[in-house]
Amino acid sequence: MKKLLIVVVLVAAVAAAGGFAYRYKTRVGATTAAETERETATVTKGPFRKTVQCTGRLVSNLDVEIKCKASGLVLKIPFDISDPVKKGDLLVELDPIDQQRAVQQAEATVAASKAKIGQATANLGVAEASLVSLRMQANAALTGAEARVKDTGAKAKRERDLLERKQSSIEEAETAQTAAVQAEQDRAAAKAQIESVHAKELELETRQQDINLAKAGNDADNIALAVANQRLSETKVVAPMDGVVSARTVQIGQIIASGINNVGGGTAMITLSDLSHIFVLASVDESDIGGVELDQKVHITADAFPGKKFFGKVVRIAAKGVNVSNVVTFEVRIEVVSDNKALLKPEMTANVDIVVAEKEDVLTIPSRAVVRKAGQTVVALKQADGSIKEDVPVTVGLSSGNDVEVQDGVQENDTVVFKKNESDSRWKAQTQGARPPMMMMGPPAGMRGGGRH
Repeated sequence: MKKLLIVVVLVAAVAAAGGFAYRYKTRVGATTAAETERETATVTKGPFRKTVQCTGRLVSNLDVEIKCKASGLVLKIPFDISDPVKKGDLLVELDPIDQQRAVQQAEATVAASKAKIGQATANLGVAEASLVSLRMQANAALTGAEARVKDTGAKAKRERDLLERKQSSIEEAETAQTAAVQAEQDRAAAKAQIESVHAKELELETRQQDINLAKAGNDADNIALAVANQRLSETKVVAPMDGVVSARTVQIGQIIASGINNVGGGTAMITLSDLSHIFVLASVDESDIGGVELDQKVHITADAFPGKKFFGKVVRIAAKGVNVSNVVTFEVRIEVVSDNKALLKPEMTANVDIVVAEKEDVLTIPSRAVVRKAGQTVVALKQADGSIKEDVPVTVGLSSGNDVEVQDGVQENDTVVFKKNESDSRWKAQTQGARPPMMMMGPPAGMRGGGRH
């Protein structure tokens, strides 16, 4: 019984020692873990830049799709893709035979209408000459008739007087009276002839209208001839501007449709691109667009040219956003102004950093070192003896997402202490089989990567 009691006491002592050792090891491990979950950073002084990061595609200054107003068979295409073109250079020539025949037909129609003008003019001249002759004859006839009326009337009166005095016979009086009546009729006929002259004058107006109609027909025929000549000239398509052939969709021997007479809009033959200016159309998130302004500097990179940097400036900001899957973005047009812009080609993807703010000689620390407590912005500073001073108030300014400007509260070369980043904590939790901590929301995607430079 005594031996059994001794064994129980020994077992209890060993268990107590083991528990103490476990608790001590646990405390030491916790302290070590707490220390390793912190990292430090030095307060540095220098230039600071806040940027908005986004992507976009490169576009040319102008793209012109060339179509032909005429239809027909393609005879010539002097240029191919990537060839430079000057304004006025021949781009495409069509078979002109149909248009040449149309011009010849229009020329014949114009000649016929000119002949009609000549014929109508000649008819007017003949009518005018005939009118002059008729007018002279009518006037002469009227003058003679009036003279005869006067003479025969006087003779008839004398014969009547002589008959009353029995000095003339009834026959002679009646003859004189008949002559007077005949003279009156001749005067009436002369007056009628004068009226016919007036009718001939009205006929001259008709002859003049014939000339006007012939001239109008000639004008219409000349317009038709001009149109035919224009259509003939349209069988040759020339470059409307300087540029580079960026697309060619037709070949020699192909029949193309007119761009103005075809319901489908005609055949697109060539696309000319003006590469004298190159732009980036960038999509900026609505949370970042408020800081973007015209003429801001832009840093540009392209996957096609690793290690090369391009520079630009903001030249246009869209007034209206685009909503795609509940994500609103605004198109920002950026002109590339660096000397090496000729390397870039339309439709390349560009990575864009829009410089929305920039300062010189400012103090900066990592954004993770700054904490909000009780309405204040504070940091933890490591003292010279290795101790940590918690909750030191600071005033912050610009933030790039990764780094933040500190206006007061710290000095250059001070050491700030903060928790390690999320990726380290998660890696540790996963490797130790523990549950990973909840992730904290990081800085906006468009504000990353613009820290100290």
